[in-house]
Amino acid sequence: MQDLLNNDTLINTLVMGMVFVAVVLVVLALAPMFEGKVDLNARLSGANAEAAPASNSSLLTDQTASIWARMVAEVERRGLSLADTKGDALTEKLMLAGYDQPFAVRVFVLSRTVLTLALPALALVLMAVMGTWPAAGKLYMLIVGLAAFGLYLPNIVVGSKASNRREEILNGFPDTIDLMLVCVEAGLGIDAAFNRVGSEIARSHPLLASLFATVSLELRAGRTREVALRTLARRTAIPEIGAFCTLIIQSDKLGASIATALKIYAAEMREARRMRAEEKAARIPVLLAIPLVAFLLPVMVSVLMVPAAIQMKQSMDKASEADG
Repeated sequence: MQDLLNNDTLINTLVMGMVFVAVVLVVLALAPMFEGKVDLNARLSGANAEAAPASNSSLLTDQTASIWARMVAEVERRGLSLADTKGDALTEKLMLAGYDQPFAVRVFVLSRTVLTLALPALALVLMAVMGTWPAAGKLYMLIVGLAAFGLYLPNIVVGSKASNRREEILNGFPDTIDLMLVCVEAGLGIDAAFNRVGSEIARSHPLLASLFATVSLELRAGRTREVALRTLARRTAIPEIGAFCTLIIQSDKLGASIATALKIYAAEMREARRMRAEEKAARIPVLLAIPLVAFLLPVMVSVLMVPAAIQMKQSMDKASEADG
């Protein structure tokens, strides 16, 4: 009896400690969102002074980024370091997913830390409220599993977003190359073509438009064309875009016709996109075979075998009665 009371006391102490830690982290994370005071008149006057007001989506994105930046700064100001030992590799990984803000790595580390502690704490709170406690071994496995899930969940989300971003860029890249070919053949230089194409595809392919606009801004800022294109290839880490950047750089260095090179490369990109679509279509029968074997085959076997089994049983019964 005494051992049982000691176990209950230990569990209650562990629950209260983890709840306290989770509450402190949540308060630290949400405090910057309510601390900043907004001067409404100053913001309205600034908005009226702008020549072209920003769209609602861009304002929402800027406000969200500002909230995350203030949150990270507040957490670090309170003494919690959000630096990562693999900062460069994590920066590259987040950049491939579209998170290229300066504070992206620190937000990732903060999210991973909060989820690792908050998910087990939430499970313990729910069990305490419901009054149902599993055995000590099961409780330990549950806490460890939730902590591991919270630790790896940000990596899963970032990897999924990077994969979706890569697919979206690849699907829109052939059309973008065709448009760039039209601009080059019309007499525009390659630098001006990046700017014009980026503005033309802003609605149909916003990711590519953002990438091309960044290249145009870098060229205006004084970067060489080679450096800007290699930065574009590194920012996407897609072999097709890397080959496109190498094609432009080599054509520029050797004095070859960029229009002819773009025409050939655009045809190759369309062919590659068609082959990817055919590959996905060819995988459909293989993927359909798994549910067919798992669900349809047992039913068919049962339908075919049950009558034979019934007849065999009746024959055996008749044979036993004849022998008797």
